[in-house]
Amino acid sequence: MNTVTPGAAQYMRGGALHNDLVDGRRLTPPPSSPQVPETRGHFGNGSLGDGAGEPDEVDKLKLKLRSAWNNVKYGWSVKSKTVFNKTSPLILMGQSFILNSEEEVERFRLAFGSRVWLTYRKEFPQLDGSNLTSDCGWGCMLRSGQMLLAQGLMLHHLPRNWRWPDCPQLTDVDFEVLRPRSPSRPSGISMPSFSSTWSASGSKKRVSSSNLKGDDSQTESRHRRLVSWFGDEPAAPFGVHRLVELGKDSGKKAGDWYGPSLVAHILRKAVDKNTEFDDLVVYVAQDCTVYKGDVMQLCEQTSPDSRWKSAIILVPVRLGGDSLNQSYTECIKNLLKSDFCIGIIGGKPKHSLFFIGFHDEQLLYLDPHYCQLVVDVTQENFPLESFHCNSPRKMNFNRMDPSCTLGFYARTQKDFESLCSSVTQALSLSGERYPIFTIVEGRGQDYGLEGYSRGGTDPSAHILPTDPAIRNSAEGFVLL
Repeated sequence: MNTVTPGAAQYMRGGALHNDLVDGRRLTPPPSSPQVPETRGHFGNGSLGDGAGEPDEVDKLKLKLRSAWNNVKYGWSVKSKTVFNKTSPLILMGQSFILNSEEEVERFRLAFGSRVWLTYRKEFPQLDGSNLTSDCGWGCMLRSGQMLLAQGLMLHHLPRNWRWPDCPQLTDVDFEVLRPRSPSRPSGISMPSFSSTWSASGSKKRVSSSNLKGDDSQTESRHRRLVSWFGDEPAAPFGVHRLVELGKDSGKKAGDWYGPSLVAHILRKAVDKNTEFDDLVVYVAQDCTVYKGDVMQLCEQTSPDSRWKSAIILVPVRLGGDSLNQSYTECIKNLLKSDFCIGIIGGKPKHSLFFIGFHDEQLLYLDPHYCQLVVDVTQENFPLESFHCNSPRKMNFNRMDPSCTLGFYARTQKDFESLCSSVTQALSLSGERYPIFTIVEGRGQDYGLEGYSRGGTDPSAHILPTDPAIRNSAEGFVLL
């Protein structure tokens, strides 16, 4: 089986994590808290779009050169190993792993390799309103948002313990017993008791065990269909073409850079406009507050069977000024431990990533910065290998950019109540006087946010100023 090895392409310079995030961290509960403008050092405001006032021929030539360079830049793969401590727990999507045996590493391989991995693509149909046939260099936040949504859809459509039977073998990893953490001794003592690259024959035997629930043709068909929803073609409901189209209402176009807050609203619109998803809603929190009444209003149905719609809850936050406030590290860990968390879209400055867990003081992530050829997902048995990653990567918490969007999923009303309780407890365990966000009773309009609920105006109107000049020059946050 051919597998995709991103290697150290995930560490290459470039990409985009940008400052469209305007939901701030609130100092005090009242919505009238004062705001301060966001500092602008970390994010770019560039575009691969056509330059104003230049001849079309020059624009097209510049665009082709930039696209060609990005395709080469993000297509390189340089080997770089990731070291995992065998003595401390690794958290991945709410599950814990101790990587001190072949069985545990195999369990981790299946869990990690089953995540949907969405990266830069090239040679897809031209994006509307541009000459672009690749998102290299500018679409990484859209890709991270796609992965967040894909994780929520996996929980919605597949068994929670589902694993892809053909998920790739781990590469570029080492498992070691590390000494106690010390600034002067970051390295470890290597005690290899098993190989860091697993044989295909051994894994195949383990995959067929009874522990893998939902491993049947019907579940695999749903898996393939889910991946096709993110295909790089205009008809795909959550593909780059559709997300770029939905971003136009916020003044964005193909080639522009997107922020985690704006992407949250684009994902909400994409789900809203898809008629296939009549049992799923996306709620985007405002002012770092989840209003339970607004979520319940979205989830309640007027149909005769009174079914409760499942909910993906997205919470845009900013965890500091120019850099991450380290006091929030434990809170982030607590949230990633929750069964209801579906990941975090954010990254490091100018480099968007999708965080799916942590290990010691490092975040575990999937990186979209790897350029691959487009896959025709309209074919009946299109290849799935390039949609699953085999090279886990980590980075220190202190490199995390403070702008991010947290994701959660609740299938039923009972799950939503449990989510509220679990997340509130996780937020309180950090000991912070001002939590990352809050979950409160009632609706947004009860707190003076008229029109925020689905029954009023578009929630994104409360997030993004309508004047592009204002939006690009001074986006507000409330910071600790």
